[in-house]
Amino acid sequence: MGTGFVVTLFILGIVLIFLEIFVPGGILGLFGIIALITGIVLSVDSLLEGIVYVSLLLITLAVLIALSFRFSQTRRFWERFALKTRQTKQEGYVAPKVRYETFLGKQGIALSQLRPAGTADFNGERLDVVTEGGFIANGSKIVVIDVEGTRVIVRQIDN
Repeated sequence: MGTGFVVTLFILGIVLIFLEIFVPGGILGLFGIIALITGIVLSVDSLLEGIVYVSLLLITLAVLIALSFRFSQTRRFWERFALKTRQTKQEGYVAPKVRYETFLGKQGIALSQLRPAGTADFNGERLDVVTEGGFIANGSKIVVIDVEGTRVIVRQIDN
């Protein structure tokens, strides 16, 4: 291959990996890594030599990243990527009350169509509920069959 094509692959790979920082999702970074690996493989004489160079590159990168977490100067760099905000009661965040287990086995009525999520009434208390996957019509009798955290799972009762 021509030297210009290999250099273009290297530059494209570096640019795509850099863009991955600003446009998350993994696609740009993946294509950047593929471009860099392709550039390395095309710039050597044999495929085995290319595999050796790519392996050395990946091992070197892994060691450098691991060491960067050890040193305080570079640790501050990585901490900029971590989300540090907290949602506290003083700021107005209120976690849902974990008392949904008390509804386990109770019967109620679907207030909306459950497709598969919707609202149901259990003795005057409205809850957001989810079916097992099927649809339940408005006004149908339902029973709570499982509770997973704040997720209340219901099933239709045959009349």
